[in-house]
Formats: sequence, C-alpha cells, structure tokens
Amino acid sequence: MQNVIADLLSHGAANAPAIIAPGTKPLDYRSFRTHVAKVVTALDEFGIGTGDRVAIVLPNGPHSASAFVSIAAGATVAPLNPSYRSDEFSFFLRDLNARALVLMAGVDPPARSVAVDHCIPVIELEPSKQIAGLFELRPQSSTSPGKSDGLGTSQDTALVLHTSGTTSRPKIVPLSYDNLRASARNIGETLALTENDRCLNIMPLFHIHGLMAAVLASLATGGSVTCTPGFNALKFFSWMSDFKPTWYTAVPTMHQAILARATRNRDAIEKNPLRFIRSSSSSLPPQVMMELEDTFSAPVIESYGMTEAAHQMASNPLPPAARKPGTVGPAAGPEIAIMDEAGTVLPSGVTGEVVIRGRNVTQGYEKNPEANAVAFSGGWFRTGDQGVIDGDGYLSITGRLKEIINRGGEKISPREVDEVLMDHVAVMQVATFAVPHEKLGEDVAAAIVLADGASANSDELRSFVRQRLADFKVPRTIVFVDEIPKGQTGKLQRIGLAKKLGLVK
Repeated sequence: MQNVIADLLSHGAANAPAIIAPGTKPLDYRSFRTHVAKVVTALDEFGIGTGDRVAIVLPNGPHSASAFVSIAAGATVAPLNPSYRSDEFSFFLRDLNARALVLMAGVDPPARSVAVDHCIPVIELEPSKQIAGLFELRPQSSTSPGKSDGLGTSQDTALVLHTSGTTSRPKIVPLSYDNLRASARNIGETLALTENDRCLNIMPLFHIHGLMAAVLASLATGGSVTCTPGFNALKFFSWMSDFKPTWYTAVPTMHQAILARATRNRDAIEKNPLRFIRSSSSSLPPQVMMELEDTFSAPVIESYGMTEAAHQMASNPLPPAARKPGTVGPAAGPEIAIMDEAGTVLPSGVTGEVVIRGRNVTQGYEKNPEANAVAFSGGWFRTGDQGVIDGDGYLSITGRLKEIINRGGEKISPREVDEVLMDHVAVMQVATFAVPHEKLGEDVAAAIVLADGASANSDELRSFVRQRLADFKVPRTIVFVDEIPKGQTGKLQRIGLAKKLGLVK
C-alpha cells in the first residue's frame, strides 16, 4: 500500500493498539493495515474505486472509525449523521451521487429504504465481535461496473462532507488525501502526539472534528484512539478508568457536562491523569477553561477549525508556551490573516474577516462556482468569521459574518428550517434565527406568521419539523408574530432578530 492513508498508518508499531473499544480486544496496527488492504480489495471487487462516493451511516464506535479510514484508502468516503430523517438522507445521497451506502448489518435506518428508492446499492458491514473495528463488507445488491484501481493518490478526494451555508442548500466540501495528511500532521505537531498517547473519543464520527483530531491524528502518530458509542457524561469517568487515555477532545457543552459530574469522580481523575484536554468547534468560555484546568490539573488547549480546512486552523499551544483564554491561539498549520471586504490583508490589531491558505485547505466547493467566487480571494479562503490577530499572533474570533446557527458545534442553516416550516398549512411566513443559550452558545428559534384564520401551537410545529429534520435542527423557541421585522430593502434580517423580538436584553 502506497497511498496517503496507508502511509499514515505505517508509523504504528505492529503489535501496538490502534483502535480500542469497550467490550472487545484492541485492533493492533499490523491487523489494521491488513484490514485496510482487505477492504480496498473488496471495494475493487464491487466495482468501487478511487473517486467513487461511498456514504456510510454507522453508529459511533470502532467500526465507524475503521470504516472511515479503510474505505477512504480506496474510494471517497462520505460519513452521514445517523439521526437524519428520510428527506435529509434523500437529499444527501442524491447530492453526493453516492455509488454505494454502507450500513451496519441487521439495522434498518431510514437511509436503507431511501437508498433502495434511489437505486443505490447497499453494502452491509458485519462487525467482528472479538476485535475492535474489524468487519466484513457484504453487498446486498450488485453494484454497477466501475473503477477498480486500488489505492488513491495524494490529489484524489478521500473525504467529502457537507457544510451548511446561509442558503438552504448545503455545500459539498471535497478533501484530498493530501489535505487529510497535512491536517493530521498539523494536529499531531500542535499537541506533540506520540505513540504513547491515547485519545478518548467522545465526538461524533460524521464531523470533521472527531474524524481528524481524534481518529486520524492519533493514528498518524502511532498512538491509539478509544472509540466510545458517543458522548455520555455518566460513563465518561468509568471510561477514563478503564482505558486510561492521555487526552480527549470535545466541544464546550461536553466539557461543561463533564465538569458537572467531576466532584463525584475525584478518584478517577486523580488515578488517571491527562496530559492535556482539547476543545474545538465552538467558543470555549474562559471560565470553563479555568475550571477544567483546576479540576483535571491539565492544560486546556482551545483550537479553531472548520470543515473546509480539514479541521484545524489555529490552536493555543501546549505549555510552556503561552495559552491565552478567549483566543484560539496562533496559526497551527495553514497561514492565517485578517482581510477586509476589498481583499486587502490587514495589520495586527485590526478587525476583519479571518482568511486562511495552506495544504490542509480544500481547493473549493464542488460544482458551486458562485460559492467559490465568494469564498476565495487572492489565493486565500474566506472563513466567514470575523476576528483580530494580536501582536503575538494570537487570533480572537469576534463574531460570525454568516447567519449559520452554531448549536453547541452543530451548524444549522436557517433557510433549511424555514422551508420545512413553510410546508405546514398554518404557516404563512417564517424566519429561523439564533438565540443565545447559556450552555450551547446558540439555539434555534423561529418567528412565525400564521395564515389568516389558521391556528397552530409551538408543540405542533416542533413535531412537524421533527418528522423532517434531525432533532438538533428543531426550534426550541417559537414566537408567533403579526409581522416579522425586515430591513429597509424588505429582506428578512436574521441577525439581531432575537433582540428585536425581545428574546434577549
């Protein structure tokens, strides 16, 4: 095996654990490398090769991690959120032009029937019950003839993910093998990861955060990753005791839930010291950072990432270098600058849009020239975030330029929620927007104008949305108004709407 995924796995000692999970034996690097070659061969036999899109809908755990790595070695992997509803799976599978869909054997999620409806072959993943992450692939229908060319090269697309925008149509972000290699190395260098490190993964493995920071960065340095079924604050400390990780990475809301149970688990904390704790995907309040450090007696490293950068862009460094609470640290891989609307790079201390460039950055959104024209300027990628770089090179994110709702790291397009609500017979007009939330950072709210003579209550509308969209997209706050405030041009203005409607002071 000579491709980038194979190269990343080559650093692990043959008998060293790569993937670990509750209830099974660890998967060592020798077996993992053999498994990856076996999966690539199986894909070839199915007529699936480099550039073919293979969607995976799997529960969090060792098999989703292993499937991500092994399928990406021979095709383009597209992990999807298992909590999506049928309409969402229909959109994503069609938009991806998926050649196949991988599902856990014996499980019947909505994605299965959607794939059948769209004539997309289903491949069942039969997990090993003895060794973490090992599996067999069993096609449930014949795949059409396609490429059969083995391992991908550095410029081929390894991973595709959708990212929400301010429009209702999510954008496809293709990430090459070279993007993934650069990002894994950037993260490994920032965190000084070695073969002695073990990450406790509690992040979902359909997001760039968990895929890159927890899984691929760990494997690229010959370390190990413990793959849990997903975040569970009640089990977190028992996992610490059982698997003795040296670090974990999470979003701020997870850190807060862990802190809420820390006083009852002092013994586990003291007997299983962490080398560091990492936070990313949304802003970490400085108070939470300090409480984490006091509780775990370990440095907290806040990082800044996004899908288009294959995750990490900036990061606070490990001691003895300075960590600045409230900042996301200096550049940690790609170059970072601040740019004005005209495309001029601004000096330190001046606020503007955060822009990046580097080997980990996508070459552009797929089949979306309009989005690319906006996103790229003079070789720089515009993140859509507003920030400022201080004299020491540390970046502070001061706000978002976009209207995306960031609910504890889950990014939600307001327009997507709008369009679902507008399908309700009682709704005449709707504007979905963000409201501040103490723990999540932001939550979803919607202002509704009912049709003349129609009636509906909040619970009814939430139930309607829940049937069409994942739970995290359902508005927690619904306000009924006679008219939704608009700007001077008559357009709905989501930014500031929470204040205008009296939801915040």
